[in-house]
Amino acid sequence: MNQQKSPKKNNGFKNAAALSGIAFEMGIIIYLAVKGGNWLDAHYETEKKYFTVIATLLGVAISIWVVLQQLKRLNN
Repeated sequence: MNQQKSPKKNNGFKNAAALSGIAFEMGIIIYLAVKGGNWLDAHYETEKKYFTVIATLLGVAISIWVVLQQLKRLNN
């Protein structure tokens, strides 16, 4: 017998809730990275904000990676 696979149910509310949470997660990750960079700059008393720039870029990269992982999970 040929069994037909039922189409995947699209739970729009669940996906919308997950996607709205992604924006908050990105903001929190980047905010914490900036605060950490500011703390490092203050602790080591650097003239220019090297640690802040590096930490911010690292925070953006991490937040993008987190978003991509969550989008993969939503598509499965």
